[in-house]
Amino acid sequence: MDEEAKMRTCHLLDLPWEDVLVPHILCYLPLQHLVSLQRVSKQFHNLIKVYLSNCRTFHLSPTSPCIPREAFCSMLKDNKVLQNLSLQNCSDWVSDKELLPVIGQNQHLQRVDMSGCACLTRHSLVAVSLSCMHLQHLGLAHCEWVDSLSLRSLADHCGGLQLIDLTACRQLKDDAICYLAKKCSNLRSLSLAVNANITDESVEEVAKNCRVLEQLDLTGCLRVRNQSIRTLAEYCPKLQSLKVNHCHNVTESSLDPLRKRNVVIDVEPPLQRALVLLQDVLGFAPFINLQI
Repeated sequence: MDEEAKMRTCHLLDLPWEDVLVPHILCYLPLQHLVSLQRVSKQFHNLIKVYLSNCRTFHLSPTSPCIPREAFCSMLKDNKVLQNLSLQNCSDWVSDKELLPVIGQNQHLQRVDMSGCACLTRHSLVAVSLSCMHLQHLGLAHCEWVDSLSLRSLADHCGGLQLIDLTACRQLKDDAICYLAKKCSNLRSLSLAVNANITDESVEEVAKNCRVLEQLDLTGCLRVRNQSIRTLAEYCPKLQSLKVNHCHNVTESSLDPLRKRNVVIDVEPPLQRALVLLQDVLGFAPFINLQI
């Protein structure tokens, strides 16, 4: 009977923390729920502290509330095993002061997303390049502080990079992108969107050096022309997706060979676009025999 009574009064916290609760239960809870759980009792506070110091991923849902500065620093101060770090929910305030200690003690990071973090500086990117030799994915979209020197540092130290998002990094010019392409030949996904500095020189260097490239975003790169798209078609047999919307100098003559390889392109062929416009004007889609 005593044993039965003990069985009935067994609590969650009686389970082994590091062998059961941390790897098999807490890992399935959203981070914001774990933070709330910390406030339940001192025991739960200690349990969540153990979990946070051992978690491999720090990523909040985009719909979650912004993390306060103090909470961010407290949650990550003891963690030295992070592999995936997303700063989405603290992009409004996170600065080098908060991020550099986290980067410095987590040398196994493979994925870092700093997109939209306007308060950071080039020092954070240099720190990532020096500390995170195994980096594979890096998000820097809308980080206008990214410059040529910090990107070169990244290219020198993170040759295994597979994905990088440089959308709207408007300080970057052809020389920096060409250097990145030569040093990081394993790139599979690259975004150079919304950068008027990018020309055919960058696209051709990427094509010739990154032969396993699968996705390329050139949206809004106004100086990119047909020649570099033809080079891309020639040198990148694994290309699956190409975005050239608002690239007004890129025409169907260079895109058609890629369409025949079933590459997904974000602009419709001229005839398709004409039919859509005609439908908007007439209110219905006319029947046209395309086999004539």
